[in-house]
Amino acid sequence: MMLYPRSERRRIGLVAGSGPEAGVDLWSKIIEETKTLLAEHYLGDLDGPRVRIISSPILGMSMELERNDVAVWPELERVFDELASQTDYIAIACNTLNYYDRQLKASPRNAELISVADVVTEYLDDHGHSSVALLGAAPVTKLDRWSAYARLSDHFEIEVPTDTGALHQIIYDVKQYGGDHRDVDSRFSDLVSGLKSKTILLACTELPLVPVTVSGKEFVDVTRLLARKLVHKAFVADET
Repeated sequence: MMLYPRSERRRIGLVAGSGPEAGVDLWSKIIEETKTLLAEHYLGDLDGPRVRIISSPILGMSMELERNDVAVWPELERVFDELASQTDYIAIACNTLNYYDRQLKASPRNAELISVADVVTEYLDDHGHSSVALLGAAPVTKLDRWSAYARLSDHFEIEVPTDTGALHQIIYDVKQYGGDHRDVDSRFSDLVSGLKSKTILLACTELPLVPVTVSGKEFVDVTRLLARKLVHKAFVADET
């Protein structure tokens, strides 16, 4: 593995706001993944990632994406363009907002979008998964045209909860109260226990904030996959 010299390391941009804690979570995981990747080469602050974040509250309207598209898309595009002028790779700290990945990729920009659908597809292929459960907000789990994961169903068997409304409410509760509030953990645990799949994609940036483990289930934190990919892009030089 060939690392960029410090002066040539790439810049990471993060779109946050849906919700703001999701942006903090992704940034924290980027720092953790940087230390893991660099290992003994990480010598302190000068080896930290170069990150710019814009957190827009308007993007929180993505929880009801189809209804709020007219407000959400212009704001996302504005934030993305602002970050693209200052960074090399950009990620959106919201699985729902990744619905717009093709629209963002369609227009040439200086920065490259790293989308959740791309990193999840790569993960499932690398680990030989043919089926997986998908947990996320309603626009994600519907797997219709408004879902960033709709195209995954062309290649993988995707299971979603029977009661997607209950999951949607859990996500709202995490946004408002935090992952360890009242009965959020027990409701989430019960929902996961009812799934047939062993591998569970946490395709919402709020869900990894719920401190739950379920026997026989493997949680895959999509935010962690995204952080790992961003760090690799920022620090590892192309060896071809």
